[in-house]
Amino acid sequence: MLEKGYIQVYTGNGKGKTTAALGIALRSVCAGNRVFMGQFMKGQSYSELKAPNLIKGFEMEQFGDPEFFRGEPAAKDFENAERGLLRMREILTSGKYDLVILDEINTTLHFQLLNVEKVLSLMDLKPDGVELILTGRYAPQEIMDRADLVTEMKEIKHYYNQGVPARTGIEN
Repeated sequence: MLEKGYIQVYTGNGKGKTTAALGIALRSVCAGNRVFMGQFMKGQSYSELKAPNLIKGFEMEQFGDPEFFRGEPAAKDFENAERGLLRMREILTSGKYDLVILDEINTTLHFQLLNVEKVLSLMDLKPDGVELILTGRYAPQEIMDRADLVTEMKEIKHYYNQGVPARTGIEN
């Protein structure tokens, strides 16, 4: 377990928030730590879902639907977010993990699938020896204020704008 764990936030409209969290996860397991990543709003098949089978000490779970919602969220989207928050509370306080990642939690807050007070309460439960990472666009100011490190990914240029779809192993 880490002597002192901090709270990190990766937000902004640029690519790389989940990728940054996965990079820290890799570094952490290579140092002998145990990592758990919970992906909010994601139920699609991403390449990183294979990581628990390939990397000892890395676990993950998704709390979303295979179909990303368009427009207004459905009841199942709220249920998935609540289920994810409860599960991540259990994970964070279990004493089993050195690094816990709440992937896309900020986006979940943006779509009001959860309220910020619930996430702040979860952050307050973080044990001293656990590092906590929150990712996703639109991080609320309250979350950034509570964090020890905040990085904003800013899009300058992206090949999506030229019609390049997500590529397996790079964006997916």
